[in-house]
Amino acid sequence: MKKHLINWAISIVAIMVAAYLIPGVYVSGVFTALVVAVVLGLLNIFIRPIILILTLPINILTLGLFTLVINAGIVLLAGKIVDGFVVSEFWTALIFGLVLSLVNSVFHIKKD
Repeated sequence: MKKHLINWAISIVAIMVAAYLIPGVYVSGVFTALVVAVVLGLLNIFIRPIILILTLPINILTLGLFTLVINAGIVLLAGKIVDGFVVSEFWTALIFGLVLSLVNSVFHIKKD
């Protein structure tokens, strides 16, 4: 349980950092970032696998790069669902997804 709370906190920080770094992304506060983290998590659990299966041929043709388009679409969908989270356009959502992944991976590096 503690591990899940830490991962959730890291996701919230990653969303806030990405929103600060990228013009065109607005998060109204920490509570909104918490809601965005939950919504993105739920969309990634339920919607993303279905979309990945449906777009498998184009994903194979693009050597997996179409997954970035899917991630941007999920970020745009989260922007439509959550009040206080605004993503201005597709390219902004694409960059937001990349920065979010980078920040998450930096924070999740395990120190051995």
